[in-house]
Order: sequence, then structure tokens, then C-alpha cells
Amino acid sequence: MFTAYGEDHRRLRKLIAPAFTARRTEAMQPSVERITAALIDGLAAVPAGEVIDLRARFAHPLPMQVICELFGIPGEDTRAELARLAESIMTSVDPEEAGMTFVATQELLSGLVAHKRRQPAEDLTSLLVSSRDDEGHKMSEQELIDTLLLVLVAGHETTVNLIGNAVHNLLTYPEQFKQVRSGQASWNDVIEETLRWSPSVANLPLRFAVEDIEIEGGPTIRKGDAILPSFVATGRDPGQHGPTADEFNIRRPDVEHLSFGHGVHHCLGAPLARMETRIALPALFERFPDLQLGVPVEELAPSNGFITSGLSSLPIRLTPAG
Repeated sequence: MFTAYGEDHRRLRKLIAPAFTARRTEAMQPSVERITAALIDGLAAVPAGEVIDLRARFAHPLPMQVICELFGIPGEDTRAELARLAESIMTSVDPEEAGMTFVATQELLSGLVAHKRRQPAEDLTSLLVSSRDDEGHKMSEQELIDTLLLVLVAGHETTVNLIGNAVHNLLTYPEQFKQVRSGQASWNDVIEETLRWSPSVANLPLRFAVEDIEIEGGPTIRKGDAILPSFVATGRDPGQHGPTADEFNIRRPDVEHLSFGHGVHHCLGAPLARMETRIALPALFERFPDLQLGVPVEELAPSNGFITSGLSSLPIRLTPAG
């Protein structure tokens, strides 16, 4: 579905769209709240003053557990392996490692599909298996597995970075965090400005021109040419966002961004990602109002890889040392 175009894309998107209706997304809210509360209870057991990696302990497992419930994945071992593979897909820069990850992911998802054929349930995998097997629907077995892979990557790592980047931004700009606490700005403001200013996906290889594209004052992109969209660049374009485009400002009027794509390829899971983050952020800061970075800002390391835009770790001190 990611690389399909026209009728081919409509066919594949139509099969998965029922899993991401507004009703189904809203129905997942209790699960997201339960997972969030459990993770925060785990953080509360950390001794005062101790520095932890919030990415590993909160931002990463929350959307991973949501995806596992969406897929209907049985067993903690399988869920842990899927989390490991998802991380490797987005960050690996070694060709051999990337190849091994691809094979392992295909095997895991193929096993999941086989399991859901034997024991269908109310989950995304079972829905796709039913669509694949029903007479009249045209979806190959490989397309089914690749669709699950797309949802895994697009629905997990991107939300990890959205939560992590939002926390990082608020702690780096405490004056803006005060605006949230005072009610001058909302958590939605934080989320949308984070998506614009530090999008979860930096660059998206690759798009291809389906016709010649004339750029005013620039070159012509010819039909068939490869295009590398950079969401980081578009989010900070002064032509779109004014002279302060390079500044993080949660009270920016009329925030628009392309971080969830555009048009027919707009991300189906965008409402779910926003909901997860809208639940996670206030729950975290209400439980730990003294949250602070555990290292100087200049020591924070960006994640590896070319596609994602986030931090490899987010050292946090939940409460001041006693």
C-alpha cells in the first residue's frame, strides 16, 4: 500500500480502512489508558533522583503494546521479538543486519497470519485474513503480510518519537511548558507543534513522479524521477510558517504540517497516534510534575538511521533526589 498508486492503492487501502474507523479508534482508548497507567505505575517504583531512559521505559513500550493488541499477538515472547524487529527496521544502517531483520519479520508475521486463520478474533490481523480469504477480494498473501509490516512500522516507531520528542521539547522549553500548566495552551497544541517542528519521520524514501512536475523558479521533476520528501524541511519552511519557522512555539496560530502525509496517502493511523500521545503526556506529567532531563541537552544523542527523527535515549529524572 505504501508504494502502490491509483486503483492498486485504493484496493489495498479499502481492505484495511475498516480497522481504523473513528469508532474503532475510540474503542481502543480504554486499552491505551490501561497500558499508560501500568507503565506509569512501573515508573513510580523508581527511587527518587534516579535517572532512567524514558524512551525505553515509556515512549517505546506504550505504542508497542497498543500495536500488539491491535494485531492480536499472543504471548509476551512474540511481542518482545516484534518490538526488537520494529526497532531494527527503523534504525539499522548495516545491510546484512537489515536483511536478517527483514527475513525474521516476514517469518513472524507469516506465523501470526497462520495462527489467526486457525483461531480468528476481533483484531486487525483476523480482519485482513478474512478480507484476503473471502471470494472476490484481491489481496495476495504477500500483500497481507506487507500490510501488517507497514502498520507495524508506521504505527509504532513514529508514535515512539512523537511522545519522546514532545517530552524533550517541553523540558527544553520550560516557559512553554508553563503555558500548558496554566491553560494558555493545550496538549493538542504541544502535539501539533511537535509534529511540525520535530516530526517523527525526517525523510521518506522514496516517492516517484507520475507526471512531469514544474517547479516555479526551479527545475522540472520528470515523470519517473525519484523524490525524497523531507518532512523536517517542510515543517520549518519560512514560506509556509513565517520568519519564526525554526522556533518551537506551541501557541503558533494555524499549525499545518505534512507529518502524517497528504491526500490519498494520508496516514490511516494518525488519529490513533494522536490519541496515544494525548493520553500519555498529561498522565506522565500529572504523576511526575517535577520531571526533568537527566543529562545536559547537548549530551542527548539523536537516533540512528536516516528515516526517523528522535532520540536514541531520553534520560530523565522523574523526581528530585531526596
